[in-house]
Amino acid sequence: MKRYESQIKFVAWPQENVYNRLSDLSNLQSLAGAIPQSESEKISIKDLQATRDQVSCEVSPLGRLALGIVSREPFKCIKFETLQSPIRMTMWIQILPTTAESSKFKITVDADLNMFMAKMVEKPLTQAIGKIADLLSNIPYNE
Repeated sequence: MKRYESQIKFVAWPQENVYNRLSDLSNLQSLAGAIPQSESEKISIKDLQATRDQVSCEVSPLGRLALGIVSREPFKCIKFETLQSPIRMTMWIQILPTTAESSKFKITVDADLNMFMAKMVEKPLTQAIGKIADLLSNIPYNE
């Protein structure tokens, strides 16, 4: 397994709000139009579809990616596994309070890659994790 991590992201929302929003993936459906696309990085995330426990999207150049929640640890961690992906992965979002009214989170991905695949997907996978973390750090957690 190869591990990839996002930068730690800080948000001006309580830990419970962040957890409640992210632990119900149907809340992410409204973000479909907010995902930034970058031609210079040659990575794009499109066609986001979400239910309470699953999310899927087209991640270029990786292909169709579908994740399902496999465990929730209220208000601290949400763990996902791939349901559809060119590579087998687990992902989790760790959420910690920084104050009573703010928190921080980090996305970690463990990918089952051979050495050849690791070299091919390392950059796009790292960029995709960073984009997801950036997107999640800029959404309102009051809904």
